[in-house]
Amino acid sequence: MEGKPTNQHNGRVSTHGGQTGPGVSVRATRLQRPSWRDSRLIVGIVLVLLATALGAKAVASADDRVPRYAAATTLKPGDRLDAGTIVRVDVLLDDSVAAYLSAQTPPPADSFVLREVRAGELVPVSAVGSRSDVSLQPVTVRVDGDSVAGLISGSVVDVWVSPRDPESAQERYLGAALGLHAVAVAWIPTDQGSFGVSTSSSAVTLLVPAADVQKLIAAQDARSRLTLVPVPGSLHGRGS
Repeated sequence: MEGKPTNQHNGRVSTHGGQTGPGVSVRATRLQRPSWRDSRLIVGIVLVLLATALGAKAVASADDRVPRYAAATTLKPGDRLDAGTIVRVDVLLDDSVAAYLSAQTPPPADSFVLREVRAGELVPVSAVGSRSDVSLQPVTVRVDGDSVAGLISGSVVDVWVSPRDPESAQERYLGAALGLHAVAVAWIPTDQGSFGVSTSSSAVTLLVPAADVQKLIAAQDARSRLTLVPVPGSLHGRGS
C-alpha cells in the first residue's frame, strides 16, 4: 500500500553526514593475515634462525679455548721461563694444540728457551729445554761500530770477518768472509767506554754455538774486523 513505511534497506551507505542515497557507495577493505608465503615473513624467520645459530656457535667456540703460554717479551736462547718472561693466554687451536706449551700447570723450574720466540707468540714445546740443552754461550767481542746501529737485544745477525792485512803497517783489511750465520745479540752495553773500545768499534755480546766460540775468539785475537749484518726479518730498534 502506498504511503506505508517500510524497514527494508538498499545496502548503500552514505559518507556524507550519515545520509544515505542511491548515488553514494563505499567498498569495504578487508585486512588479511600474513601468509606463510609472504617473502618478508620468510626472510625475517631466516634472519632470526641465522642469528641464533651464530650466537650458539660463538658460545661453543669460546668453550673450546685452551690455556697456553705466550712470550711476554722477546725470548732469546738461554732465557729462563718464569712469570716475568711468559704469560697465560686462552686461544682456539686445531690439531696443533699439542705443539705449544700448556699453561694448565707452571713450567718446570729448569726451563730455558732454546731458540728465539718473539713477544706475543705462543711458546712452542720444541723451543723449551733444560739448561744442559742450551748449546749457546755468550761471547763479548768488538765489532764495527756502524754495524751496531739499529740492533737491539734479540736481533739476529750474520758475523762477517775481515782479516787484517799482515803485510801492511797500517790498519788495512782483506776481503770479508762469512764467519757465523744467524747468531743472536744478547746484550749491547750502553757504556761502551768501560769496555775500552774506540769510537769506530762497539762491544757486543753474542750468543754463539759452543763449537764456534774458539773460531770467534781467534778472529778477535788476530785483530780481524768483525761486522754484524742483520738477518732479514730480524728485530731492530726504532728509527733503524
